[in-house]
Amino acid sequence: MTKKELYITLGLSMIFALRMAGVFMILPVLTIHALSLQGANGSLLGIAIGIYGLMQIIFQLPFGLMSDKIGHKSVIIGGLMLFIFGSEIAATTNNIWGLIIGRALQGSGAIGSSLIALLLNSVQEQHRIKAMASVGMSVGIAFAASMIFGPIITDKFGLSGLFHSITILIILAIILICIIKLPISSYPVKNDENLFIILNNIKQILTHSQLIKLNGSIFFTHTILMLNFIVLPKTMINLGFPLSIHWKIYSITMIISAIVVLTCIFYFEGKNCTKKILITCVNVLFVSELIMSMNTLYSKIFLFGMQLFFIAFSLIETILPALINKEAQKKYKGTTISIYSIGQFLGIGFGGILGGFLLEMKGIWLVFFFSLIISLLYVIVINTLH
Repeated sequence: MTKKELYITLGLSMIFALRMAGVFMILPVLTIHALSLQGANGSLLGIAIGIYGLMQIIFQLPFGLMSDKIGHKSVIIGGLMLFIFGSEIAATTNNIWGLIIGRALQGSGAIGSSLIALLLNSVQEQHRIKAMASVGMSVGIAFAASMIFGPIITDKFGLSGLFHSITILIILAIILICIIKLPISSYPVKNDENLFIILNNIKQILTHSQLIKLNGSIFFTHTILMLNFIVLPKTMINLGFPLSIHWKIYSITMIISAIVVLTCIFYFEGKNCTKKILITCVNVLFVSELIMSMNTLYSKIFLFGMQLFFIAFSLIETILPALINKEAQKKYKGTTISIYSIGQFLGIGFGGILGGFLLEMKGIWLVFFFSLIISLLYVIVINTLH
């Protein structure tokens, strides 16, 4: 990478980390502290948790189209402002409906695809996987830090203080995006096409055989991720690991995954074998599900399978956006990646709903069984990639 590319990559990775910290910090505390709000009950709490993902699905494509028209930077700033408004509404409310509205506004700033498109357009093709690896590591660090500081801030300042803290993080992200100097290559291609042509091109993106498989890949990946997270905490408790140390296990797992991902990226750089690596990772993901599903009573073997899963997951998350970007039309990179992001959030929603239903019906073993079936289907689909 050139110094300019490294500077942009690190800057945008920090923006990713700050934004995702704002998402992750809520997760370990919302289900407990939100019940104290007026009118709160289990159903409305579920809406408050899930509405963020629903709004992400609804607004990914509009934000992707806007970023192709007016530029990624403007859309990113607008999306971050929506996140701030949502956080402040959630911080100042004492009613569950205020929290739901705030969470909806947070989710409506669906800028993930715009950030990815901006990053990939700002670096040379041979460095795009490294750039995405930087983003992956920053998100991993944000996740680990959020699991620690989210509960600490909430215990000291309450749910209101947590949302105010998130606002500060997002303000820092806006300052960063404003001061980063972007290359000409990152600006949108002039696009004067009418609505009919745009809709026709969206149809072509949706029916593109390679993109269907790649978008299906992110759907499968996040469905399996959510199925795992439905049962991982309970399984680890059954194995003798108390809830209070789970963040340590996740942190160590993420650090090892980051080291392996970086090693793989530097080793395979310039060897033009990205698709082969993706196929290998999906096969490793299947093996990891097999190991975990068969060893829920053996802690060391189970943790080994869990580590394999996170290594495969991290590499898949790093590789897929670069492959999507390579297949996308130049004028519709933001739109293409937004469709990819919709697949990601659909996987999160589907995996969460399916996992909860299966856990309630038959317990942990059935969730792992379905994870295994879905990962096998994933292996079959990904092996048709050419």
